[in-house]
Amino acid sequence: MASRSLLLLLLGTLGALCYHKAYGISVKTDNQHVTAKEFQEAMLSCKYSAGKGIIPRVEWKKLSSRDVSFVYYKGDLVGDLKGRAEMIDSSIRIRNVTRKDSARYRCEVSAPTERGQNLAETIITLTVLVASAAPSCEVPSSAMSGTVVQLSCKENEGSPASEYKWYRNGVALLENTGTGSAKIGNISYTMNKKTGTLLFNTVSKKDTGEYYCEASNGIGLPQKCSVKRMQVEESSSQKKSSDYKYTPSEKDFKHTKSFVI
Repeated sequence: MASRSLLLLLLGTLGALCYHKAYGISVKTDNQHVTAKEFQEAMLSCKYSAGKGIIPRVEWKKLSSRDVSFVYYKGDLVGDLKGRAEMIDSSIRIRNVTRKDSARYRCEVSAPTERGQNLAETIITLTVLVASAAPSCEVPSSAMSGTVVQLSCKENEGSPASEYKWYRNGVALLENTGTGSAKIGNISYTMNKKTGTLLFNTVSKKDTGEYYCEASNGIGLPQKCSVKRMQVEESSSQKKSSDYKYTPSEKDFKHTKSFVI
């Protein structure tokens, strides 16, 4: 009796495996992480295999941080991709991607079976690369010697994020992150290429010059802001100190004279 029950169990399991093979759906993609430059082409690959007799339904959804929306539904491209993409079998070819297309996309393949709705899916991440835009620079027109002065540079279009480089009188400034106590030569500033800040802890007259910043992220050509001049002036106390000249008094003269033989 036990052997008969075991045999029936084995036959049932074998039948279930054969059934899954006959009616199952599997989905895969050639590339889970797609990158493309803005306004160029991108392919979102989705391939499936289905059991004999199954007529699957293919749908594509865009998964943004705010919501989920269809981009392919009931045999038509819809939403953001309508008019600028095409279906190649179950894959999507976007002819000209924009920065708004950066998102995760889910390809869903489903079909009704005797065991209920059968669904398989794959997710593709699309990253659109965007060149740096011309940065906005803030450079004070004048500064007092000995004070703390910060120049800033920023642009928000580039993807990936831009890195920044400052120039004075047409010469690139060496990067000095300011970490640790060590200084590079006589550099009196701290430049952060990630944030775009150029900080003078104690600005001096030698820091006077024409400044501009350059933004670059490796996509397209570097972009720069317009040149701005910073004039560093001495404070009134520094001027008085530097202008002071010693003049011997009559008393000093007499004192000196007394030592002359």
